[in-house]
Amino acid sequence: MTALSLAQVAAIFPISSEVYYFPVSGDDHPEYCHAEIRSEPWVLGSGDTVIKITGRTGGVHVGHLVKVVREHSPHPLGNSRQVIDGTEYLSDAKGSLVPVSLIRPQHLLEDEVVRKIIGYAISLSDQVARFKGHTFEDLSDFEALLDQEYGTTKGGAKGNKTFMSHDGLYKVQIAVADHIEFGSELQIAKSLVDECLNEWSAEAREELRAVVTRAFNTDKAGQINRAEIFSLLRLEIGDDRWTRAMKAIRDAMRVVGSKTYVRCYHRPTQDAGWQAITIDLAKA
Repeated sequence: MTALSLAQVAAIFPISSEVYYFPVSGDDHPEYCHAEIRSEPWVLGSGDTVIKITGRTGGVHVGHLVKVVREHSPHPLGNSRQVIDGTEYLSDAKGSLVPVSLIRPQHLLEDEVVRKIIGYAISLSDQVARFKGHTFEDLSDFEALLDQEYGTTKGGAKGNKTFMSHDGLYKVQIAVADHIEFGSELQIAKSLVDECLNEWSAEAREELRAVVTRAFNTDKAGQINRAEIFSLLRLEIGDDRWTRAMKAIRDAMRVVGSKTYVRCYHRPTQDAGWQAITIDLAKA
């Protein structure tokens, strides 16, 4: 392993990949533990190449590692089949046991296909959750180093941050989005807006009426359309009642929480546009 460059070692042991760690190298010492790679490799003053893994402090010699190579395996699902007095039964949606012999073949096949897909979906979801946890941990460790060295960290007051590779081809963005609810002032705003529309009558464009209707209408969950509410705030209308209505909307806004998002991007060249690395199944 010492003959390999750092780039080659990093390619063999990428971050988050699974490995077997042998505390004592050599085939004569079979004792090992399962771990994950937690850092890029680096070279010590002695010339040894080391890397961080879970469960160990500091770096371990890459010669003590063996990469785990296996296909993505599905999460095991409970088998709803039961054998009673020699007869095999399958539970239905009501929890009743139905003899397998009485179930149509296409329904049995559908059950098998769905269980296979869900097994892989759960396993993939767990993997994404681990990736998210590792991402925040790695960035937090990096920022701790910045704080230790310079007494500061990345990002603005809201917590939005961008981390870039040295060649400018990869970046990780941390975005913090506020969750906004609207207070009782919103009803006052609606009354003032309705006054404006009624008085303007024919002068009010249908497009404006449509925007106002969409903004204050609630969906099935009782939620207003926030995007349309914000679009009202961007309109420049000189009527004093409209101005007071927009002030009421702003006063109605309450930040009740926030959510942090991780977004990863890459591009083939430095002058190319950024392309999102898709993890969302709906957008893959």
